[in-house]
Amino acid sequence: MLGEGGAQILAGIKSMESISKAAEKLGMSYRYVWSYLKKIEKAMGDSVVETFRGGKAGGGGAKLTELGKSLLEEYKRVECYLGEVLSDAEYWEVLGLKISARNRFRGKVVAVEKDAITAKVKVEVREPTVITALISREAVEDLDIKVGDNVEAVVKATEVMIAK
Repeated sequence: MLGEGGAQILAGIKSMESISKAAEKLGMSYRYVWSYLKKIEKAMGDSVVETFRGGKAGGGGAKLTELGKSLLEEYKRVECYLGEVLSDAEYWEVLGLKISARNRFRGKVVAVEKDAITAKVKVEVREPTVITALISREAVEDLDIKVGDNVEAVVKATEVMIAK
């Protein structure tokens, strides 16, 4: 029901007490955020945000409803749990499973930029790094890839997490 972007939107509204300020802070259009909220509300059958108009004294605002707060807290709880489970290699080995992800690069933090909702962490990756990609045989043949070729490895991911 709620992905990372939706959680960021709800967290932004909670901290900024404004849909437009949250959208601006997240680099999203107001229209996109409003449409996203309406999709959530339609699926849930109830409001996740309560808006109020401003009068002559000031502008309006927004706050999360109990449902909105509950969704955000549940997202954070599940995200935390999954982060713990996925990072526990011993757990997976006990089950006889190995994690297939190869996009785990060790490095050193070189910059941290924080704002009200998110933070950007820049990590300098140690080299040499070997990246293993599983692609189709057809792609290898179409690109005429062979040992010794110079190529670019593009890591496709919906998010990048930091582990310490």
